[in-house]
Amino acid sequence: MALSISRRVLRAFGSSDFSSLPFSLSNALRGHGFADSSCSKQSSVLGKAPFDAYRRFSTTILTPDSSEGSFPSHLLSSKRVLTPDREIGLYQDLVIPVTNFHNEDKGFMVLAGDVFDVPIRKDIIHRVVRWQLAKRQQGTHSTKTISEVSGTGRKPWRQKGTGRARHGTLRGPQFRGGATMHGPKPRSHAIKLNKKVRRLGLKIALSARAAEGKLTVFEDLEVPSHKTKNIVNYVHQMENTKKLLLVDGGPINEKLKLATQNLHYVNILPSIGLNVYSILLHDTLVMSRDAVNRIVERMHTPINR
Repeated sequence: MALSISRRVLRAFGSSDFSSLPFSLSNALRGHGFADSSCSKQSSVLGKAPFDAYRRFSTTILTPDSSEGSFPSHLLSSKRVLTPDREIGLYQDLVIPVTNFHNEDKGFMVLAGDVFDVPIRKDIIHRVVRWQLAKRQQGTHSTKTISEVSGTGRKPWRQKGTGRARHGTLRGPQFRGGATMHGPKPRSHAIKLNKKVRRLGLKIALSARAAEGKLTVFEDLEVPSHKTKNIVNYVHQMENTKKLLLVDGGPINEKLKLATQNLHYVNILPSIGLNVYSILLHDTLVMSRDAVNRIVERMHTPINR
């Protein structure tokens, strides 16, 4: 195996003492002549091992008994790293901490596995989003036919003898200001989608946010005042959050509504209005404890046929 090592790294060791290096690396360096060349440039300070110089390139194993200085502090990140310690979609109940806008500890909550830990299926999400967007179309487009357009119905000129084409009205589709043939009329664009598929789509969207670590549960959505700066400060404390969706169980608190109405990146919904498209539009989902209970109850309710 070829050895490729930078001379800058070798200069960092400062001496020819390769005894402390791993056996294979030491032999490789001597085999490539690096040990002989470094002997001529040996440091004048004898007996001082260059431990601090090559400590940066060694591998440190952290254990629960390790001290705080076992790992360089400048290499540690302050951000929380989410490790996938479980497999997604096994219908396992999830335990999630509960907090509030003041970042106070409010205990834990168990999320039902058949709602917040279902297998992710993009095809179901696609079908539900198409159904939502088609159903919310107004369908008020309308054009006038030849019987609805304004104008006289008399024959513009006689049938024969003028040399012009034969016409019975000036309000046909070929004339300016005439009718529109086969144009759109008011109608519903809604498509049919089974209730089971709609319910499964909402479960998948909730499971995706829970798997990404973008689902937060609050004890309640009570805010101290109607000031917008309270919500702004809270959103700034959240990492990697661009759009936030707040979901409450019952009617929306008036203070919370006033505090968020001027923020285009924060929206509020009651639990009855939670839908797949709104979850996909926001990268972070914050639900109250009451909202979680109502969503789980709604998902467990038998479907009326």
